[in-house]
Amino acid sequence: MEPNNILFAFALTLFAGLSTGIGSAMAFFTKRTNKSFLSISLGFSAGVMIYVSLVEIFSKAKDILTQVHGDKQGYVYTVLAFFSGVLLIAIIDRLIPSYENPHEIRSVEDISKPKTTDKKLMRMGLFSALIIAIHNFPEGIATFSAGLVDPSIAIPIAIAIAIHNIPEGIAVSIPIYYATGNRKKAFILSFLSGLAEPVGALLGFLVLRPFFNDTLFGVLFASVAGIMVFISLDELLPTAEEYGKHHQAIYGLIAGMMVMAVSLLLFV
Repeated sequence: MEPNNILFAFALTLFAGLSTGIGSAMAFFTKRTNKSFLSISLGFSAGVMIYVSLVEIFSKAKDILTQVHGDKQGYVYTVLAFFSGVLLIAIIDRLIPSYENPHEIRSVEDISKPKTTDKKLMRMGLFSALIIAIHNFPEGIATFSAGLVDPSIAIPIAIAIAIHNIPEGIAVSIPIYYATGNRKKAFILSFLSGLAEPVGALLGFLVLRPFFNDTLFGVLFASVAGIMVFISLDELLPTAEEYGKHHQAIYGLIAGMMVMAVSLLLFV
């Protein structure tokens, strides 16, 4: 495994994770939420992630595992790994209390609401930052794994996850601002919550590195596909629809699929 590949994968993961800072900056330095833009962008991100997961990543995982374990057994392992990824992210999502879930819709306009010094609200804000950090852990592994295996699909994945993280930055920074009245503190904590992606990816890499082989890569890649499909269907599309209109989200979704399809054709 080339050191340049590792650095490239880590850089992509860092870019995707720290985009929470973009959302936090939007909350403090813009007066209105461009909801149509966010809706289309989130739909676009979902389209990229769904298309690349089902068309490219799943098939690559299947190719790797069938070469090692034969057609039938390799296919079974691919399917099991895919749904294991779905189960992992679903469990993480299930463990997040709904009233503290950082994926609740927030708008820049919310920042104008009166602040409170309620200690309970501060704890909730910090807990939201912690939860989003935990939630971003598998996303970091997804981006990092794609960067190691195939840079041609890693870049659009990183961009899609970065778009996905922008509303999360808004969602984390606003509750903390409510509790403290301190924009700088809210921005920093929101920004740092995104570090979970590169840190999680790095820890995952260090733990798994001694065991890297074709089977592990195939299982990991199929799991990544499952994680990204779940995120797209459970988070991105519902969020896109809540920020905007149904058709805006769907137009973004189709556009994301088309752009991903074209970009993959360029590497054929």
